[in-house]
Amino acid sequence: MMLKGFEEFQKAGKDGFEASVRAMGEWSKGVQAIASEMTDYSKKTFEDSTRAFEQLVSAKSAEQAFEIQSQYAKKAYDDYMAEMSKLGEMYVGMAQDAYKPMEDSFAKKTY
Repeated sequence: MMLKGFEEFQKAGKDGFEASVRAMGEWSKGVQAIASEMTDYSKKTFEDSTRAFEQLVSAKSAEQAFEIQSQYAKKAYDDYMAEMSKLGEMYVGMAQDAYKPMEDSFAKKTY
């Protein structure tokens, strides 16, 4: 009887460890995806700002320069807000994916 209890305890520990390893794997994948997304966004932002600067340098008048700057500012803001929304969704998804193995492990336990 006592041996059976020990075996159950040992199995629960093993299941918990395996769930933790799977959770860390999911977390790692999520962090990599977010890092990749942020790198792509940074590259795009740099390219957009370089293009806007080139347009500003070639502007023929102050009005044209103001229009270029206004368009750039609006686009940069819109892109930023869209990116923050996307990253927020990615963080939520990462947390859910990382928690899922733990949730599944807890669901298997019978007390």
